[in-house]
Parts: sequence; structure tokens; C-alpha cells
Amino acid sequence: MTEKMLKFVYLDKHAPVKRAAAKRLQDFNEISPNFDNPDAADQASRCSQCGIPFCQVHCPVQNNIPDWLMLTAEGRLEEAYEVSAATNNMPEICGRICPQDRLCEGNCVIEQSGHGTVTIGSIERFITDTAWEKGWVKPVQPVVERDQSVAIIGAGPAGLAAAEELRRSGYKVHVYDRYDRMGGLLVYGIPNFKLEKNIVQRRADLLEQGGVVYHPNFDVGRDATLDEIRGRHDAVLIATGVYRQRDIQVPGVGLDNVVPALDYLVASNRKGLGDTVPDFDNGRLDAAGKDVVVIGGGDTAMDCVRTAVRQHAKSVTCLYRRDRENMPGSRSEVQYAEEEGVRFQWLSSPEAFLGDDAVEAVRAARIHLGVPDASGRQTPEVIEGSSFNVPATLAITALGFDPEDLPTLFGAPELTVTRWGTVRIDHATMMTNLDGVFAAGDIVRGASLVVWGIRDGRDAAAGIQTYLTHKSEHSEAAA
Repeated sequence: MTEKMLKFVYLDKHAPVKRAAAKRLQDFNEISPNFDNPDAADQASRCSQCGIPFCQVHCPVQNNIPDWLMLTAEGRLEEAYEVSAATNNMPEICGRICPQDRLCEGNCVIEQSGHGTVTIGSIERFITDTAWEKGWVKPVQPVVERDQSVAIIGAGPAGLAAAEELRRSGYKVHVYDRYDRMGGLLVYGIPNFKLEKNIVQRRADLLEQGGVVYHPNFDVGRDATLDEIRGRHDAVLIATGVYRQRDIQVPGVGLDNVVPALDYLVASNRKGLGDTVPDFDNGRLDAAGKDVVVIGGGDTAMDCVRTAVRQHAKSVTCLYRRDRENMPGSRSEVQYAEEEGVRFQWLSSPEAFLGDDAVEAVRAARIHLGVPDASGRQTPEVIEGSSFNVPATLAITALGFDPEDLPTLFGAPELTVTRWGTVRIDHATMMTNLDGVFAAGDIVRGASLVVWGIRDGRDAAAGIQTYLTHKSEHSEAAA
């Protein structure tokens, strides 16, 4: 092993070369090509194969990262893919959009020792893209077909991960989603320069080839109540995600051209998919030629600013009330945005949107970070007399997402939710207070990462299988 690994002592870290900012601003393509085989093997060989793999410990799906790095270094790519896919239903997606700087790579032992992290995300992407190219990725083929069926409400990461696990165990799986394409925010919320849509589509197609049945444009509550869905299936998984965008309570919020982030991103992604988007075509959700101000500091805000510069906005400014070190988004996304010409106004909080009928500027105040709050983060405090204006002919609010009112939406007032509106579950079983109804992903934990959705979907599938096994045993005993 030592001949192939532990090369971090003389082999420097490098990632796939990014395209120059001026070039990548001309399209929505991914900003860097994939590794080639020798580069991936060399970079994988830098792994120290440490006794306690903190990269794996800090991965929500507990990826066996040192194992597939070693296999990659040895040129055993098909085995590397099999190990990677054993714990992750979407490794090619996580390799692209996971915040590795906060998870696996940020906790790499050789990074802590000053040698530079192993480029885990880029290698994961390379392994899985190679597997697709070589035909190693196959639809699930259950060993046994079961009579029981499961309904999954929501075709995002949690729903699709659960669908694959349940179908692998032989259950009939039906996925209901309000959109016309499967993938949820992977399709409509994340721009192409981070995740090209054909990558999501091929994964959704693979599940369909394995026997998963899709019901697109199906809105639970409109097309069927939760009770009606329960009547058609032996178990139900709620994996809707969280889509209600948080409001900002400042004067002028009702002016024209003050828009929520998701409306803006969905319009851009639909346009890229070739759909007719009236609000984009009439210019309302197109940033071209506009002074754009995005309010927020998470990954959604970064998606908005980087989309706006590609739409050839006149200027793009991000207002965030904390500093760079305290922002919740990926550090690499901030770096990419700065390279692409986005201006960041750190420690700035919006006070009002200014204009007559449509927004013309955002008035903001400077912020001082005070004492830590209960979460440990410093509390933003407004500095009196520090107000300033930022020109804005399009203002985008990216303040996060909350759950929709599912008991009302689904016609199921008996469904128990928390005080935050998330669905309450027994975390040991992933079941709600309703027998046979489970929940997973953001609708349980709140807005979070794709990789956590995958982990929750896998856990829910295990809980559902246990439930259905006991249900089948009781039915046989009663007969």
C-alpha cells in the first residue's frame, strides 16, 4: 500500500483547472473539466490512510473515502465506484455540490498538518463520471419482487435516495412530485454551472429503468389528499423539502422587481431547459443590464449572484449582515463569485427598498458583531448613522426557506408538526404520528445539504422496510 499511497509528502495538492472567469461568464457550463485518469490517481495517492478517517466521520453518509481513494490510486476504478455507491445514491452529484471545505476535505488529516487536503470531491466526481461512461452504473435489479407498495411524496434527494433503496429491496415504489421533472431543487434550484441537468436526469432515468414509477405534476392536496395516498399504498414517505421562502420585513418590500431567490433561480433554470418562461422573457426575472442586489449569505445567495453575472447584469452586489468567516455558504463559492466580478458588502443589513413603483436602490446599514447568541454566533448589531444606498433595479432576497403548512396543504390536520413547521418524527424509526407515514430530509431537519437529504432518505427506507416486514408478518399470522 505504501508504494501507492502516502504521497502527500512530496506530491502537491491540485484540483482540476478552472476555466478563466472571463470565459465561464459567457455560458452556464461547469467551471472546470473533470480530472483525467493519471491526475485522479496521483491526487488519490496523497491520502494518508489514517487510522481514524476524519473525512469519513464528517461525511453525512459515512462514505468509505480512504478505501475508494486507495482503489483509485491503484487504478481499480470500477471497484472504487462500487465502494462509493455503496453508501451514496448520488456520488456524482455530491462530488459537485457538497461543501467539501466544511465536511470531508475540511477535516482531512493532511490538511490539518499543512500539506493541503486531498481533493476528495473532484475525485468522487471523476470516479462516478467514469462509471457512467464505462456503463458500470446499472439500474437496480431486486432479487425478489414484493407485493407491498410505497408512496414517496417529493422527488428531491431524500425521496430519490429512498426510492432506490426500497426498489432494491423489491418494493413497488411510486414517486409523486409537483414538478414536471424529477429532482426537485437539484433541477430547478441549482444552476447549471454547479450541476448540469443531464446529470440529474440520467440518475432519475436510471431509477425509472429499475421499476420506480413517477407521477409528475402531481400536487398532494390538490390531486389527492394524504389519506387518499395512504389508501393506495402500504406506506408513505413525505420528502417534500422546504419551499416557503422567508420574508424580509423592511419598508418597500412590495415594490416591483423585489423578488424571492427561488422565483429567480427557477426562471433561469427553466429557461436553460428550453421552457417558456414569461417572467424571464418580459425581463422581470432576467438580470441583463440591471444593477442587482442579492440579500443573504448562503449557497442560494451565491447561486443568485453567480447567475446574475452570467445574465450580464450591469453590477452585482451581495449584502450580508455578518462577515466572510461567519457566512453559512461554501467558501469556494464566495471565491468563485469574487473572481467573476461580484461585489460583497460584508457586515451590511438592508433597512429599506427605495423607489416609487419599482425598486431603485437598497438602503443598508453597517453592522457590528456583538456577543455570541445561544447558537454561538456573534449577534449582528446596527451601527447608528451608518446607512448607505446601493443602486438596485433588481433586488433578490435569499434569506432561507421554511416548511409549508403540510397539515393544511395535504388535508391532514392530524399530522403533527414542530413549532417550526417541520414534520415531527420518531428519529429511531423515521415514522410520523400517523401509522405507516414516514418523513425525511429538509421537511424534518429544516433547510440543509443535499448529502443530508440522501442520508435521511436511506434511513427512512430502512425504517419503512422494518415497518413493512412486521406488517407482512402480522398479516400472515392473522391468516
